[in-house]
Amino acid sequence: MPPKNSQRRQQILEALARMLEASPGSRITTAGLAREVGVSEAALYRHFPSKSKMFEGLIEFIEDTLFSRISIILNEEPDAARRCEKMLLLLLSFTERNPGITRILTGDALSGETSRLHQRVAQLFDRYETQLKQVIREAELREGLRPCINLSAAANLLMAAAEGRIAQFVRSGFSRSPTVNWNEQWELLMRGFFREAMTSVTPGQTGPQVGEALSSPARD
Repeated sequence: MPPKNSQRRQQILEALARMLEASPGSRITTAGLAREVGVSEAALYRHFPSKSKMFEGLIEFIEDTLFSRISIILNEEPDAARRCEKMLLLLLSFTERNPGITRILTGDALSGETSRLHQRVAQLFDRYETQLKQVIREAELREGLRPCINLSAAANLLMAAAEGRIAQFVRSGFSRSPTVNWNEQWELLMRGFFREAMTSVTPGQTGPQVGEALSSPARD
């Protein structure tokens, strides 16, 4: 019995991911992909109208996998620093387990493809950074902590650290693991990342007046 449409689509996407991993830096052709799957090019186009749609299918897989897991992290972990750590480790671990697909995230596999695909990847990273920004923003409400630099810059710093390791992974031909030494680097990133938020003055109270000591006077 021939595979169902959903199964064949899955086979095509898995074959595309394998080819992206096996041929770093090479462009994938539909003829080569058809040979890998064991079908004709015409059969490929019955399931995907274009190669761009195949890449979009892999991007959707990346989004579904990452953001469904982020939802679990946010539900299970209350600490802001740990949330950020787990979210970035999730991204790095995903790329390590899926090296071929990672070429899509860096744009390496999208050379010569439609600009819409590049925009989809950019939107994915923007969404990830926005999620980090929200976690950092909530740290002030939940834990009384603020980043030592402005909110947008703080979220971008964390995202840039992860993206840099992903780019190195692809550039090395997948030999340089994106997770090696990450724990030590994360500890360094977190040193001085947060500071205690200034205590807000409650209604009806006044803060220290000019010339008044900030600490309570000593009592005899």
